[in-house]
Amino acid sequence: MKIDLHVHSKCSRRPSEWILKTLGCPESFTEPLHLHSLLKKQGMTRVTITDHNSIEGCLEIGHLEDTFISEEVTTYFPEDRCKLHVVVYNINEAIHEDIQKIRENVYDLVDYLQQESIVHVLAHPLFSVNRKLTPEHFERCLLLFKNLELNGARSEEQNHCIRLVLSLLTPETIHQFSEKHRIVPTYPAPWIKNLTSGSDDHSSLTVARSYTEVQGVSTVNDFFKGLQEGKAHPHALGSGPKTLARHLYGIAYQFYEHKFGLDRYGNGPDILRILNKFLVTDTVDRSRGILARIGAYWSNRVSSKKTENPTLLEVLKAEANKIFNDPQLAEVINNENGSGAKTDLDEKWFRIVNGVSGRVLSQFADEVVKNFYGAHFLNLFKHLGSAGAFYSLLSPYFVSFSVQAEGRVLADDVLSRFLRTDQTRKRTKKRIKVAHFTDTLHEINGVAHTLKQQVAAAERLNKDYIVISCGAGTTRNHPRIKNFKPIGTYNVSVYPEQKLFYPPLLEMLDYCYEQEFTHIHAATPGPIGLAALAISRTLNLPRVGTYHTALPQYTEILTEDTLMMELIWKYVLWFYDQLETIYVPSQSTGQELIDKGISQRKIRLYPRGVDINRFHPAKRNECLDTYCPNGERIRLLYVGRISREKNLSLLAGAFKALSDTREDLSLFVVGDGPYRQQMEQLLAGTNTHFLGYIEGAALEHIYASCDVFVFPSTTETFGNVVLEAQASGIPVIVTDEGGAQENVIPGKTGLVVKGNSEESLLNGMRFLISDHARMESMGEQARLFAESRSFDKAFSETWKLYEQIGSMKNQSPKDGRELTGFDPLGYRAAS
Repeated sequence: MKIDLHVHSKCSRRPSEWILKTLGCPESFTEPLHLHSLLKKQGMTRVTITDHNSIEGCLEIGHLEDTFISEEVTTYFPEDRCKLHVVVYNINEAIHEDIQKIRENVYDLVDYLQQESIVHVLAHPLFSVNRKLTPEHFERCLLLFKNLELNGARSEEQNHCIRLVLSLLTPETIHQFSEKHRIVPTYPAPWIKNLTSGSDDHSSLTVARSYTEVQGVSTVNDFFKGLQEGKAHPHALGSGPKTLARHLYGIAYQFYEHKFGLDRYGNGPDILRILNKFLVTDTVDRSRGILARIGAYWSNRVSSKKTENPTLLEVLKAEANKIFNDPQLAEVINNENGSGAKTDLDEKWFRIVNGVSGRVLSQFADEVVKNFYGAHFLNLFKHLGSAGAFYSLLSPYFVSFSVQAEGRVLADDVLSRFLRTDQTRKRTKKRIKVAHFTDTLHEINGVAHTLKQQVAAAERLNKDYIVISCGAGTTRNHPRIKNFKPIGTYNVSVYPEQKLFYPPLLEMLDYCYEQEFTHIHAATPGPIGLAALAISRTLNLPRVGTYHTALPQYTEILTEDTLMMELIWKYVLWFYDQLETIYVPSQSTGQELIDKGISQRKIRLYPRGVDINRFHPAKRNECLDTYCPNGERIRLLYVGRISREKNLSLLAGAFKALSDTREDLSLFVVGDGPYRQQMEQLLAGTNTHFLGYIEGAALEHIYASCDVFVFPSTTETFGNVVLEAQASGIPVIVTDEGGAQENVIPGKTGLVVKGNSEESLLNGMRFLISDHARMESMGEQARLFAESRSFDKAFSETWKLYEQIGSMKNQSPKDGRELTGFDPLGYRAAS
């Protein structure tokens, strides 16, 4: 005899209340008679319905001989109101009434069920219904319940965990739990459990995919007798988040189809028929339904005339009707005949939603960014509202991934508590696995350079570290770099070389769930950083980020617009305030955030290093001799982006003034950017050489072949190039504003001059080049200092910070390194 012991009808309370409320659906909906037909078609010998605290669905089909009455009872631990679901079988209306009177207390409920010899099973034992379930609650459940369920709507991981834990129970274990919780089991051999299985289907899409079988019996009473005697065979096929999400969409769709009596409408456009293939079962003719109503609504309310600022409904209609022009999506739809494997349906529905949502959200993102930079705030808020409304339509996926991720964490906690052997200890101790999200991997800047160095260090040190980005690039096939195809691109007018790539959020969420990352780190606050924030919230992982680009200051310099700078500050502060831990590369950067209102307890200084093997004094050679025809010259060097925010006008003025008094000087500028032409004009007639963008071995030789590195920027949060120069054995000149100054030992490895002062920069350059012995001595000290800042050492220390954070949210700041009193360089006291 085969029975799906856990299936719901129209009387079922919604499985995720707020999400179905968002979709406008007040309850799950499947007609009991339709559900009976589906179960019989799937080979079930007997039929029951387990609605939440209701038997109305069962009563509607009670006249059929092959049915019996059951229900899913919501009950609570009275100590803390932790909610449980208990399925009771083969009952009558009187028993149902008794249960409703006592179900608030799980101890009273279990006593009643055992006294009345009512078969009952603890449903989805590792699903925290109201987010209060802990391993301690699970221990109590093992004392209270003989029968536990492998649930078809929960993940395979949870079901495997239940099987494993139950297989290891012993009389000693039960005795320990009994002493601990002061609960005495009242059934025989409590260390031996019985397992059942049911689909826990709320939408009729996966009924009977999981079921319970007792062989050799013909009556319901014999079936449950066999279950109690341990003769039941659970056939459990777990579900992933994509299955749960499709259930939620199906519930809403089926509800509205029934509510509005939509069968009187004709067929709509082709795209509208797609929902019928994925959100209903194939036993009922639903060729006319809610899709036609949607089509009629669009036809009557939406003008075909293209508007300058399309509404959400207009964009949805336009993009939905284009779907058959997309070869990939068309193939998904046209190859589906409604009878494919359920897992295939889940995956195909995911691809359809992801494809359409990407098209729609790309258009809204363009409008949001365009109106932001244009300061058109009324339009900005309009499009933000539309995009937010559309994201609410994607919320079934966010909820589903969140629920499954939470169940995964609880299963791991239970395994770590219950399994004690070396093998199981190794299984339950999760290895740190970091996903580092960045908007700038494919650009030429310090952030991208550091991330690529970290990828190389992770390979050398065997760390699970993946950089996640979005956009064009040649690194997409790197095993430690995951590059997603963007759903759209926006070129920033105020920063021509900067592109914003819109990430495919659902794809990224799915990838992070499957990869089981323990940490998600946002390197930047752009679109991909926002995706990291959303994913970390959804998967309930620590919200970690890095602040290492002075975006507000850059914006003011580039736009000369104070209002725009203030707007960027508001966004940046909002973004970083959402994080639980913020890594900063320097004291000054961290203090700046604190002064702007970010809580000091969130700030952590993290170590940064330099590749001391790659950048080395031994790489000095004749690579620059062709630029110095008049014999020996003192060679000054700047490496970085040639842009106004780097204060290069000060460098040009100071070098020109210095050149007027000395003829033995050359300035080499490595890099490119929008300020290059203007800087070349300022330095016309001087011994200045613009070498363009250089990388690899050529850059290493240039560093080592110069004598002084000059870096006038006041907006740096760290300054990788400052460490690279010192590792190459040359002294540096930096300003007293920003983070670069913290990478210098003043007077030993270089000079710190006043920021935004051409005179101070000129005096520093003049002082340093006036004494060759001093330059050489500082260069030697610079190399020694850099050797203490090796990149591998810094990366290992950074990894320890991840380990300190662990996978626990809201960890006490004392477990990390706070900004106050922490010296990341470790030299100030000595110097």
